Amino acid sequence: MSIRYSVIAAFRVSSGRLAVVPLRRCVSKSLSTPLAHHSPNRPRYAFSAAAVGLALVAADYVFNERNFFKAAKVGNVQELRKQLEGARDDRQNSGGGGGEGGAANRRHSLGWTALMVAAANDQPAAVRELLRLGARPDMRERYAGASATANGAGLHPLEVMQRREDEFCSAMNARASFLGWTALHYAALADSPNTAKALLEAGADPTVRDHAGRRALHYARDPSTTRNLIMEHMKQWEEKAAAEAAEERRRFPLEQRLKQYIVGQSAAIETVAAAVRRKENGWADEEHPLVFLFLGSSGIGKTELAKQLARYMHRDDPAAFIRLDMSEYQEKHEVAKLIGAPPGYVGHEEGGQLTRALARRADAVVLFDEVDKAHPDVLTVLLQLFDEGRLTDGKGKLIECKNAIFVMTSNLAADEIAQYGLQLRREAEARSAQRVRPITTTANESKTEVEVSSEREGEPVGEVEEALQVSRKFKDTVVRPILKRHFGRDEFLGRINEIVYFLPFSRQELLTLVHMELKAWAEKARARHAVELRWEGGVLGALADGYDVHYGARSIKHEVERRVVNQLALAAERGAVARGCGVLLSARAGRLQLAVRRPPDERYVPLDLASA
Repeated sequence: MSIRYSVIAAFRVSSGRLAVVPLRRCVSKSLSTPLAHHSPNRPRYAFSAAAVGLALVAADYVFNERNFFKAAKVGNVQELRKQLEGARDDRQNSGGGGGEGGAANRRHSLGWTALMVAAANDQPAAVRELLRLGARPDMRERYAGASATANGAGLHPLEVMQRREDEFCSAMNARASFLGWTALHYAALADSPNTAKALLEAGADPTVRDHAGRRALHYARDPSTTRNLIMEHMKQWEEKAAAEAAEERRRFPLEQRLKQYIVGQSAAIETVAAAVRRKENGWADEEHPLVFLFLGSSGIGKTELAKQLARYMHRDDPAAFIRLDMSEYQEKHEVAKLIGAPPGYVGHEEGGQLTRALARRADAVVLFDEVDKAHPDVLTVLLQLFDEGRLTDGKGKLIECKNAIFVMTSNLAADEIAQYGLQLRREAEARSAQRVRPITTTANESKTEVEVSSEREGEPVGEVEEALQVSRKFKDTVVRPILKRHFGRDEFLGRINEIVYFLPFSRQELLTLVHMELKAWAEKARARHAVELRWEGGVLGALADGYDVHYGARSIKHEVERRVVNQLALAAERGAVARGCGVLLSARAGRLQLAVRRPPDERYVPLDLASA
């Protein structure tokens, strides 16, 4: 004999509603089963077939990462929809975000997206559905190989490899890094024209490079329909980008961009900009790369000009600026570090620092810092690079880099250039003094209009000097013999398109540098210590007097740290400057003084640290 009656069980489904399922309670008097024998008074509960089915349906609507990515792998569009619906409801119920711009962009815990999975496994229907549901075709892969990913996720590499094969694609090398890949890269590798077409029509950029500097076209079969499709769209993207770049250059010339970040050096900026303009507009030798040699004292803007040139040319792409300190290549055997060791030697598989970087971006801006310190055998490699626009690495692979821009910096003839520049400055200042009308201030002191305006506002004076030009006689009789004596070969100097001269700073430029340095420290004081730092106009001139022509802007930086920051640190240590205070810098007879205003006072009180 048994007694049966119904109870109600509730399951939450993805929409937030409750699914009501009847359950049966069965009480049996029979003691024939082991369970009944062990516990004769305990009731048994059993799900009916209908209840189990409804529960499973409800469970389908709860987001499951494994099911989601496996659905993308096999092209199960219906399952993708259910999982994305569950992901949206989970996000709404928890109040959190479900991905980088939507549920369809949810990343796997190891770095990839469902769109990449579908593209890698040649599932165009799933790709189109994911795009329709909001998946972005431009998202980048974060899977860096089994070992690196395992270290970041706290897993064993074998577990990472197994999950990569199960939940991404079993046909790909799970040990390899795919950093920076997009869904289009995977579509090209899978040779899926339908997938590639769907991605390109959705706005996928075929010019995007992965972490190794390769575009999707690099992984497409040749010949193939996929390759032709990517090439067609890539040509359209490049033409559009070229038109936009030309319009931007017209509205915002290179000289204007460089002068925003480089103090002074008008002649150097104009020389570089003119050469780059020739190359960009097709008025240069296309068989050779563009090569510069920057000469001048340390800390005068040579390296910064190369950095800003790379930013302008390649829109802040970090891979487009390659910097090599040539003081690390002073020995003959260090040529291998530059281009890679030959077969049979240690490090052969790693390649060289220069060849690896140029393989990623063959059109990069390459800076050879302090090239005069490099070994002559290294210069021989550079000569081949400058002459032919190509380089052969240790593995025998040829790298074409005719579109690159090479910049060398050197301190050779720095003293001669500095002295010549100071002479030009003195001559220009003498001519300028004859053109500036002196006026009389209320204190009966003779000052120029520019100086009065500057001290009134506490700002550096404007640049009113004429642009200085290095004469041809100085170049040929002073600088070139020094370069020829050091490098020892005319063919090396002959491959340099422009030798650019960086002259010492003028007085106005020094005031600008001091103002920029003080402004930077004022921002740090406000952010770190809640201290407001201000200064009077005379402070700029007092600090500018610490300029050393041999160290350039670095001497100004050190002067500010020595005469201003040291005093601030000492005042803070003694409790004279606290959070919320204001500090005013003033100059008296060339000596800097601090005055402190404590809230709520409005008056600055002079601070004598010497007697404290």
